[in-house]
Amino acid sequence: MSKTATSSDNKPFPALFGDASIDHAVAGLGAGTIATLVMHPLDLVKVRFQLANNSLSTVSSSIGVSNSTIKAPIPAPTSIPPTISNTKPRLGTAVYSALRDCVKQDGWAGLYRGLTPNLVGGASSWGLYFLFYNMIKKQMQGDDPTYQTTSSQHLLAAAEASAVTAMLTNPIWVVKTRVFASTLKNPTPYKGLVDGLPYIYRHEGLRGLYKGSLLALVGVSNGSIQFAAYEDIKTRRAKIKRRRIEQNGGTWRREDEKLSSTEYIAASGISKLVAIALTYPYQVVRARIQNAATQHIYPDIPTCIRTTYRQEGILAFYKGLGTNALRILPGTCTTLWCYEQLVWGFRSIAGKREARRQPAGMEIVAGDEITDEVIVK
Repeated sequence: MSKTATSSDNKPFPALFGDASIDHAVAGLGAGTIATLVMHPLDLVKVRFQLANNSLSTVSSSIGVSNSTIKAPIPAPTSIPPTISNTKPRLGTAVYSALRDCVKQDGWAGLYRGLTPNLVGGASSWGLYFLFYNMIKKQMQGDDPTYQTTSSQHLLAAAEASAVTAMLTNPIWVVKTRVFASTLKNPTPYKGLVDGLPYIYRHEGLRGLYKGSLLALVGVSNGSIQFAAYEDIKTRRAKIKRRRIEQNGGTWRREDEKLSSTEYIAASGISKLVAIALTYPYQVVRARIQNAATQHIYPDIPTCIRTTYRQEGILAFYKGLGTNALRILPGTCTTLWCYEQLVWGFRSIAGKREARRQPAGMEIVAGDEITDEVIVK
C-alpha cells in the first residue's frame, strides 16, 4: 500500500534511530557533551564558590579533604585559599582570579579537574532528560501527533523527566562535588568517578551516594520552569512565523517550525534566567551537604540552612550566583542550540532516507507537502 502525499501537520517527523524519543536522547547526549567540555572550568569555580564559608575556621576544608577518613576531624587552615578570599572583588575579577589560582595550584590540567564525572553526569543528564521528556510528551499526545501540548503539560512533563533523571544521576554529582572540592596536589580519595563511587559506597553506603537527592528533587522545579518557558517561547514564535507565512500567501510546512540560531539562543537564555533566579539557593545547600569535608558542619538540610543563614546571612544562599549565571547561560544556550541543530539534522537525514525509499511511481514535486517523506531543509 503506497503512501499518499498529505499535509505535513498530520504525521510526525521521521526518526533517524527508529523512534523520535531516541533521536532526542542522542541529540541531548551530544549537546551535553559539547557544553560540558566548553564550560567545565567555570563549573569548577562555581562549585568552589558555593562551598566557601569564610566565617568558619575550616574555610580551606571547603575546597579540599584530608588524608584521613571522611569522619576524621578537619584541621584548621593556615590561610584562606585565594579562590575564596574574604575580599569581595567584582564578579569578572573574582572569576578570573579563581581560574588563575586553579592554574597556579595544579597547572592547566587543574582547570579540567573532575572532567570525567562532570562529563558523564552532564551528558547522561541531558540525554536521559530529553529521552524521558519526549516519551512523556508522546504519551500526552496519545495517537494524535497534531495535538499541541499546553504550557501546564510542558511543566508536568519537564518535572517528571527531571525527577527521574535527578535520581539516576545523583551519585555522579556527589562524586563531582567532592572532586571539585579538592586539588591535584592535595591527596584525596576522590580522584575521579571510578575511585569516588566505590569509596563513598564503602564508607557511607547508599545514603552517601544519594546525599542531596531530596534537594535535587527540589531542583526539579528549575528544569520544569526552564523548559515550560522554553517550549512556550518556541511555540509562540512558531505561531508568529506561521501567521506571517500564511499572510504572505505561503504554505506552512512542518519544517518551518525550525527557528533561527538567534531565536533558539534567546529562548534558552530567557527561560534559564527565570529558572535560576527562582531556584538557585537549593544548589548552595546541596553542594554544602554533599561536601565530605564539611559534613560535620552541615550534617543535614535543616542544619545547613540554619547554620548558613545564622553565620553568613541570606546572601550566602546566592553565593556563586553570578558565576553560575556566567557559566550556565552560555552553557545552556550552547546545549540547547546544539540539541536543536542535532534534532533537525537527524530529521533531515531521516527525511532524505525516507525519500530514497519512496515507492516507484510516486514522484515528489517541488512545493508538495508530504508526511514522513518530507526533506527537512
